[in-house]
Order: sequence, then structure tokens, then C-alpha cells
Amino acid sequence: MTVEHTFAAMPAERQPGCPFDPPKEFIEAREQSPISRFTFADGHEGFLVTGYDLVRAVLADTRFSSRRELMVHHPTVDYGGMEVPPAPPGEFLMMDGARHSRYRKPLVGKFTVRRMRLLTERVEQVTAERLDAMEKAGPPTDLVAAFAKPIPGIMICELLGVPEEDRDYFQERVDKFHSGETSDEELMAAYTATTDYLAELVVAKRANPTDDVLSELTDSDLDDEELKGIALILMAAGLDTTANMIGLGTFALLRHPEQLAALRADPSIADQAVEELLRYLSVAKQFQRVALEDIELGGHIVPAGTTVVFSISTANRDPERFPEPHRLDLRRQNGGHLAFSHGVHQCLGQQLARVEMRAAFPALVTRFPTLRLAVPAEEVPLRPELADIYGVKSLPVTWDV
Repeated sequence: MTVEHTFAAMPAERQPGCPFDPPKEFIEAREQSPISRFTFADGHEGFLVTGYDLVRAVLADTRFSSRRELMVHHPTVDYGGMEVPPAPPGEFLMMDGARHSRYRKPLVGKFTVRRMRLLTERVEQVTAERLDAMEKAGPPTDLVAAFAKPIPGIMICELLGVPEEDRDYFQERVDKFHSGETSDEELMAAYTATTDYLAELVVAKRANPTDDVLSELTDSDLDDEELKGIALILMAAGLDTTANMIGLGTFALLRHPEQLAALRADPSIADQAVEELLRYLSVAKQFQRVALEDIELGGHIVPAGTTVVFSISTANRDPERFPEPHRLDLRRQNGGHLAFSHGVHQCLGQQLARVEMRAAFPALVTRFPTLRLAVPAEEVPLRPELADIYGVKSLPVTWDV
């Protein structure tokens, strides 16, 4: 195999009128080869992986590292040779091996399929309360603020034991982490304010444990600094990704009325619908790893120290894995999407996200059978392509009263 496609820069935006599709440059690259050469912002020569099988292989191979201190080459930012420190204690997403396991292992049992499904009744209650509030306020409304953000926000705050009066404070700061439009100064201020608060919360939970995950973790050998880092990861991941899936997913349904009608007519397909929306939208678009040794990938050697970017959104549109991949089909039977990643770093909270989306989508389209966009589709504001998580900034909707 030869690498025929070369990227000199990361695509900055999606095609007009195609807000749900990966950038066309990625799709064209995958059509030529599942792996392409990629030049990082600082001139580092790495690779971009777009094919499903190769992306899955990278995610499963522990010789590709996610350690933060190795992420010295960025697709769009030239760090100028600046050293990157290791991830702080507890922030396990950018760790490998024993350090990663130390923080992830105590959490696995707290996010099992069974335990998350036990939360279904509470998720459905929260969903119904948000729909009641929307109905009482009347149309139009911003679905992101009124529905998509509050559901995962309330649930992750309850799981961590964050007092109700502090939840808006958290949402505002998590938004700054992920918006892709925050200055470095604002980002650091949001990070500092959030971690300071979480440090106080850990101390409070240790002194007076309550019925929540963070309190349970205080009974382990993890110290306060480690618990603070774990809480930050759970809070940031639990709020932003699911909120954007609900917002962008609703936008996709409104743009595919035949699929929306199918879900409304048969809410029992909610499980399939959620999996298909996860595949089709892939809001966590791309990640990167660093080769710890020379590794053969797609017929090529990735030298040790080389950074590899992989596109989840493009892999989930690979026609060799998903027939008619650019078609949204809520009854699709093909599973195995990579929206929650794969391997040792597969999303810990994926079952909670599924429970939230399985409750949200059918309830929304059933409660408001005339739900529709309140603005032309091209006026719906999208997050910038460079944001960590893709989605809509807001989703103006209306319905008949």
C-alpha cells in the first residue's frame, strides 16, 4: 500500500449545507487510502488515519500512547518546542499503563450497564421535567439551553454530589473548556475556578459522605488531589459530549423528517436510533496518539515518536464497514461504531450517555409532534471545527401550541 494523500493542514470547516458530514477532505482522503501523511502546525511529519479498521487498530494498540507529555505536536497550533507537562493526578484520559489503571479501575464498577440502567427512572423524570418547563414557557426556545444541556448536567452533578445551587456555575465553565472559541486567559481562569471548587467539594465529601460516586471514592486509597482530577474529568466529559449529541442529534432528526417520523411512530427503536445517531454524528471527531516504537500500520512504518491523528467521524462513515454510510437510518443493524472510542480508553460513561439519549429523543419528539426549526437550517450556529466536541451552539425550535 502507498500513501497517496497528503495533508498540509487540518480542514477548518465543513461544507456549506453539510453540517453532519465530516469535512470533504477527510472523506476524499479515506477514498484514496485509510492512512495519509499529515504535516502538523510545527512542521512535524505524522499521519492521519481515516479508515475504520486502522482507527480501531490504533485505539486497541497500547504501543500508541495518549500520554499528555508526549503531545508536543498539535494539528493546528505550533507550540514552538514548548515542553508539555504530564497530566495532573487523576486526569486519566491522557495517561497510559499503571497510572491510567490506578484511576480508571475504581470507576469501572460505578458505571456498569446495570448500574446506569438503574438510573433510567431518574433520567426519565429529569427529561419529563425539562419538557414540562419547555411546554410551560412556550415556543420558541433554544433547545440546547432548555433541554440538551440540563439533562446530562443534572445527572452528572447528582452522580458527583454537586449541590444544585452550584450547577449553573459548572456548566458555564465546562462550556469554556470545549467551545473552541475561548481565549487562553479565559480557559485558564475557568480551569482554575473549577478545580478550586472541586478541591473544596472533595474535602466536604470526605468529611460528610453522601450517596454519590465522589463520596464512595473517598473510601479508597486515592488522595484529595487525585479525586479532584477524577471529578474534573467526569464532570467535563459527562456534561459536554452528551449535551452536544442531544442538540446536534435533534438538528439531524429535524433535517431528516422521515427518520424523525419513524422514531415518533415507534419509540421502541430508540436503542437503534441512539446508536445510529452516535455513528452518524460522531461529536468527538478526532484524537491523536504517539508511537512509542516503530509500528507497522496500513502497510507503512510509523516511526517511534511520530504523532498520529485519527478521525473518528470519518471512520464511522467508512463504506467498507457501514453500507451507505452517509445515510441516516435509525433502523440500521450495523453496530460497532467508534463514537465512544475503543480499547483501554473507551468512554467510561458511555452507558450513562446511552440512558440519557434513549430517554431524551423519543420523549422530545413525542411530546412535541410539530417540533421544527425556528430559523432556516443554514442559520443554526455550529461549533467551530476546531472545538474538541462538535455540535450546535444553540438550536432555535418552535412548535404549534
